[in-house]
Amino acid sequence: MFRLFAAWRHAPTHRRVWALAAPMILSNLSVPLVALVDSAVIGHLPHAHQLASVAVGGTLYTLLVWVMGFLRMGTTGFAAQASGRNDGGTLRQVLLQGLLLAFGFALLLSVVAQPLKGFALQLMQPSAELDDLAQLYLNTRLFGLPAALGSMALIGWFLGAQNGRAPLAILLTTNLFNVVLDLWFVLGLEWGVAGAARASVIAEWSGLAVGLALTRGALRQNPGRLDRQALGRWVNWKPLMAANRDIFIRSLALQLVFFLVTVQGTRLGDTTVAANALLLNGLLLTAHALDGLAHAIEALSGHAIGARNRLELRRVLTVAGGWSLLASLAFGLFFLFGGTLFIQMQTNIPDVREMAIAYLPYLAALPLVAVWSYLLDGLFIGATRAREMRNAMLLAVAIALPLGWLLQDLGNHGLWLAFLSFMLLRGLCLGAIARRLQRQRQWFEPPHASAVVHTPKGP
Repeated sequence: MFRLFAAWRHAPTHRRVWALAAPMILSNLSVPLVALVDSAVIGHLPHAHQLASVAVGGTLYTLLVWVMGFLRMGTTGFAAQASGRNDGGTLRQVLLQGLLLAFGFALLLSVVAQPLKGFALQLMQPSAELDDLAQLYLNTRLFGLPAALGSMALIGWFLGAQNGRAPLAILLTTNLFNVVLDLWFVLGLEWGVAGAARASVIAEWSGLAVGLALTRGALRQNPGRLDRQALGRWVNWKPLMAANRDIFIRSLALQLVFFLVTVQGTRLGDTTVAANALLLNGLLLTAHALDGLAHAIEALSGHAIGARNRLELRRVLTVAGGWSLLASLAFGLFFLFGGTLFIQMQTNIPDVREMAIAYLPYLAALPLVAVWSYLLDGLFIGATRAREMRNAMLLAVAIALPLGWLLQDLGNHGLWLAFLSFMLLRGLCLGAIARRLQRQRQWFEPPHASAVVHTPKGP
């Protein structure tokens, strides 16, 4: 306990955490604001199926993007450890590898999305109006997929390089463009659901352009030489690909849960899926804010592990963990006492408002339940221990799915109870594995199949 108190009192660690967390919180908060703006703009159109189509189409697009979360998370861990070793050559290698993977997977997913879209909508059994608009929205958003994945790789690399301002510039550019164009295309030009999708595509390409421009300055601050021949050897791809594979499986399992929540909500009716979408916007708001602190843990814990500094690692986890707990409590109180206004800002459809407000207590409980999984994800990513993170997620899903099936007779209440249980299980499973690694003193040992391959630093 004394060591934790001493770690919390270390002022330089507070400054380092907030130097990364503050810009990431600001930029992350702008991400759910896009969904909030889409919901608010489309939610003031006359029909519930218009709002529901953005929720369904947006969920399918998010599924494609978020299962590629390894492009950010894997890149952060390897870049952070390279930064801890002052290895500019490896930083350059990780940057180029991340971008090549992003554009390659964007091409692959654009092909996969078509059969996936048909299967998913058939499984949801939506109304004819909802089906048509959801397909239109998704097909348009796919034009922005290469930019979205490229930006993810850039954000992960900048974080690993201890640069929190560049991700802020990328995300703010993307999301501010989206807000302005959303209002113009939907309300000004009256393009409806298609206008919301077009705004997002233009915004995503704008954010990627800003990110690519900022890499030059970051590389100047981390001198080194890229070994171009190393990129042609599998041994230099294997560690990153192994970590990315495990993070992909983990992300796929997580997105499966969110997809099933949307599927079950859709089966309960257009009003239910629309109300749940408004509530999940609240979860996105919370998650992206708390992820700002989790991102700081990723970068700083990876840096500490790369430098093999145990004291630095303890200080980072203590400071970022303390602030995360305080922030999650603040969000819970906000949704408990201000949730009605939060829902009313998003839609004026009476049935959707009434249902969403009735389920606000579940949203208020989510931050305190979910915060632990966000924190521990950050630690595992910084340590490039993707396999253990994957195993924890699969175990949580394996326990939560039967629970959700047992609770389905409770309707939407059962759906939210199952979802809360899943978020709690995520933290418990990660915590158990983290405790085992701590007892065995393995945090500073290279994870299986994830040791970083060094490249020359150059003259």
